[in-house]
Amino acid sequence: MASYCDVTFNRARLKDEIRSTYTRVAEQPDGDFHFHRGPDFAASILGYDRSELAQLPEFVTGPFAGVGNPLRIQELPGGATVIDLGSGAGMDCLLAGRRVGAGGQVIGFDMTDAMLAKARSGAEALGMPHVRFEKADIAELPIEDGSVDVAISNGVINLSPDKPRVFTELHRVLRGGGRVQFADIVIEAELSADARNDIDLWVG
Repeated sequence: MASYCDVTFNRARLKDEIRSTYTRVAEQPDGDFHFHRGPDFAASILGYDRSELAQLPEFVTGPFAGVGNPLRIQELPGGATVIDLGSGAGMDCLLAGRRVGAGGQVIGFDMTDAMLAKARSGAEALGMPHVRFEKADIAELPIEDGSVDVAISNGVINLSPDKPRVFTELHRVLRGGGRVQFADIVIEAELSADARNDIDLWVG
């Protein structure tokens, strides 16, 4: 199995395509997409607590397009600093914000303006000033070294063309004893070089 793929396509174009797709998800979560979305999917398939999701604004849960539930891997400690790589409309961040409490902080990083707008509105609606959202590429995190207790991510690392850089960044920002809790897509079959360099397949 290949351990490295020379990415030959235009990375800037890939990011533009990702932003375009997830802008549409943010603005039209009931639109025609190839992947599942929304709170019913999150509760029935991924194990989220339906009653807990019902307490969040629908404009936050509707665009949810994760592939798992990183919050189930291990409980988040009270007062912790948590970051979310590819936070979307903010559902996981707001749930994390309740777990760490006002003495902690949660920072969601995303590169799609429409998703960031939904997420920020959600934090404001719920009165969670300790949860904030910043525009960033997950391979270039605007946060200090050794400042994070837990990093979460849900179906986003697979979209990065520079995964080694993403994990290098995670290593940089995590405190000693910190951890990563993420859910993502894994393909067991070997893909051809052509497939690995097809932007349409990356974005879906």
